[in-house]
Amino acid sequence: MRPSKVLLFIFAVMACLAVMCLVLPHRWEVGSRTLRWPTLGEAIGAVSSQPSEVCIPPDTIATTDTLPTVQEKTEEKPVVPTVRVDSTTDSRVFLSAFYASLAEASTRAIRVVHYGDSQIEEDRITTEIRKHLQARYGGAGVGLMPLAQTIPNRSVKQQLFMSGRRVAALQGPRRYMVYALRQDQRQDGLYGPMGQVCWMADSLVRGSEEITTVCTPTDGAPYTRWRVLADTSVHYTHHGDTMHLQGRGAVYGLSQESNTGIIVDNIPMRGCLGLVFTKIDAGQLSRFYSEANVRLIIMQFGGNAIPFNEHPGTIQGIVKGLRDQVRYIKACAPEASILFVGPSDMLTQIDGEWQTYPMVPYMDRLLRKMALEEEIAYFSLYRWMGGSGSMLRWQEVGLATSDGVHFLRSGARKAGNAIAEWILEGNY
Repeated sequence: MRPSKVLLFIFAVMACLAVMCLVLPHRWEVGSRTLRWPTLGEAIGAVSSQPSEVCIPPDTIATTDTLPTVQEKTEEKPVVPTVRVDSTTDSRVFLSAFYASLAEASTRAIRVVHYGDSQIEEDRITTEIRKHLQARYGGAGVGLMPLAQTIPNRSVKQQLFMSGRRVAALQGPRRYMVYALRQDQRQDGLYGPMGQVCWMADSLVRGSEEITTVCTPTDGAPYTRWRVLADTSVHYTHHGDTMHLQGRGAVYGLSQESNTGIIVDNIPMRGCLGLVFTKIDAGQLSRFYSEANVRLIIMQFGGNAIPFNEHPGTIQGIVKGLRDQVRYIKACAPEASILFVGPSDMLTQIDGEWQTYPMVPYMDRLLRKMALEEEIAYFSLYRWMGGSGSMLRWQEVGLATSDGVHFLRSGARKAGNAIAEWILEGNY
């Protein structure tokens, strides 16, 4: 091919690319991914594609939030509102009811309920809190577990049998969950304290009117009693780690626990924003919290909102919803203290580089402000990890997964230890 034709072809390609830079949108969503096309100025080097560096003030002082958001260059950036908090307040002061109850641990069981998203699955994080509290105040057992446990728990091995035949949890009785899709939700709000219920003798599952579950603690730690949360139409007997149930009705949970000391429940809700508690019957929650002597409720949510929201207004709405959940739980458990654990650092690719999601520090500040206003304790995982970009360092030392969101077990162990030590340090 003649050189002139080659040169003409190159100019034609460049012209086509220039037109594409002018007419194509700068950013657009394709499924769960954000695609980006450079502007003409960026393509010829006249405009930098990197956002300008902005200094984010420390979260420990009251200040104006100058957190940048990732926007199209041609759009006006939404203004991130000012978030002012009293940095001198140690929020553990709001755990005073829990601390006071610990004096009774030698004569009766004190219960701690830990709700959270997938970050606490497999009893990760929770198990470390349990170990610390039980080491100091006594107690045994892994606490609440569902009748059919679909997600493995590192603290207890569970086997399910129907009509004498072992089955997988997903092949077991019909389950309803408050955080599930609509077809797997109940209309009456009767989910129990775990936000999920198994229905024995469901017409779609043959043999589920007679169920045996074997729950073996992996650490061999002794427990002194079972607790069964079920309709009165469900009858049960147990021998050692084996529980046998018969009847037709709802089973809201099983618990291996002790008569005294601390009982800590791990209740993960995969994919949940934490905006579901108001859908659970208040009478059921209040009765369990009272009868089981629940004195501390840990709520660990917020992370699932981050990947899908880039606007401060949306984050404000989610935090407002979480405030409503906190108030609902407080009304159901007036004698319990509440601790809210904020999201960890989380990473996303911005212009090809792994960086902290822009809304993580903003949500962390809003959650702390909400917690102080509602007079509940707050533990910032984001700040404790080291703030912006800390998840990268956690990945480098083998504490976090490659998705930039979840902890490995080693990281979860480290986080659980930190939360437990923070709680215990406040017990003067």
